[in-house]
Amino acid sequence: QVRLVESGGGLVQPGGSLRLSCAADGDYFSRFVMGWYRQAPGKQREMVARIDVGGSPEYADFAKGRFTISRDDAKNLMTLQMNSLKPEDTALYFCNREAYAWYPEFWGQGTQVTVAS
Repeated sequence: QVRLVESGGGLVQPGGSLRLSCAADGDYFSRFVMGWYRQAPGKQREMVARIDVGGSPEYADFAKGRFTISRDDAKNLMTLQMNSLKPEDTALYFCNREAYAWYPEFWGQGTQVTVAS
């Protein structure tokens, strides 16, 4: 049984920072491409950042220069450091494990990020 548990969300002022974490249960964490997605009210879910099994990141344009994704395979942990947050970053942020071989895609429950003064 796979579990992805996000934490670290909250209320922050514009310009502030948050660090999101995704803790994964289950085996073979290091074999999966992992990612962060977000969904704001009334909008489609969108990719924020992905990190491949070698640790190479990919960022959405809005995240470049402000967000940093990382992973610690020894701890089954993925993080997203978010700096210079803007009100438009307000959304529910989800941890994602991409499908691999016979393992299906999997999502966490999400953690709310609210950027407001």
